[in-house]
Amino acid sequence: MSGKPTVVSTFAGCGGSSLGYKWAGFHELLAIDFEPHAVETFKLNFPGVDVWQADIRKVSAESILERCGIREGVLDVLDGSPPCQGFSTAGKRKVNDTRNDLALEFVRLIEGLQPRAFVMENVSGMAKGGMRGRFNEILAGLKATGYRVEVRKLNAMYYGVPQSRERIIFIGMRDGQEIEWPKQQQIITVKDAIGALGNEQDESIDHVWIDESSSAKDTKWWGKTRHLQQGISYAPGHRVDIWNAPASTIITPGAANMRMKPYIRNLNRHPLYVRTYSLLEMKRLMSFNDEFKFPGEWWKGFDRLGNAVPPKMMQAIAECVKVVLDGQ
Repeated sequence: MSGKPTVVSTFAGCGGSSLGYKWAGFHELLAIDFEPHAVETFKLNFPGVDVWQADIRKVSAESILERCGIREGVLDVLDGSPPCQGFSTAGKRKVNDTRNDLALEFVRLIEGLQPRAFVMENVSGMAKGGMRGRFNEILAGLKATGYRVEVRKLNAMYYGVPQSRERIIFIGMRDGQEIEWPKQQQIITVKDAIGALGNEQDESIDHVWIDESSSAKDTKWWGKTRHLQQGISYAPGHRVDIWNAPASTIITPGAANMRMKPYIRNLNRHPLYVRTYSLLEMKRLMSFNDEFKFPGEWWKGFDRLGNAVPPKMMQAIAECVKVVLDGQ
């Protein structure tokens, strides 16, 4: 072992959480995800981490312990961000969506691994409206493990991410320690994050289509009156962000939309230029580093980012968990 606290990441995606844990000083023993491109992306960016492409429903705690070469109770943190499409307010919000049950698989792994702590992330929509019953069921399952459990709604914009992105965070401590939560940081605006990039970038700029349905044909300036109200759509499915504020929530556009230029939907539009964000800009707005790579077709990077956990937000959470574990 490296002497650093250890983490196993389930539902790891392309590695947003993993990057946060890395920056917080953790040693990742294993990352698990089912989606092939997410696994391929993870391997490209974390060459030293074991990656397991598997359906979490078929993964046992015993198999994780064997693969990591550790005993029950030794792992420091079990991390997980179960798929959120069934809970998300951006989707159809189906209470009986089978993806909602994956959070209970995370509970099963807690019981089998007995990590010193766990962190689970999900969309804020899981605690709203008709989903509240499922939220209570998941919370009850987490508390039934015997851990001290707290849950809060955090907005990534207060934790080093230039984007308003509300998430529900569950933290559990096996030995009953008092749970620490990150303190809010100074807000980073869209201008702070991408202002220096301008409209001329690397090849990623070619991956963003000018919205030909827009009545504004000036590609250098979106108009002083048009970017004053965040979230207003001036073309189908596009939201215009504010230059001097965090970006609105970045979501996945979906593979079908990404292939249909110039009718791409769901992507945030640049406050100044008549185009959606480039992949480089989206990486910064999600708090990924510029060097983070996405293999394959360019549009797959947008999907990975829309589904990711902002690394800086997870870093802030992981640092608090680390302080508690170090103080035991």
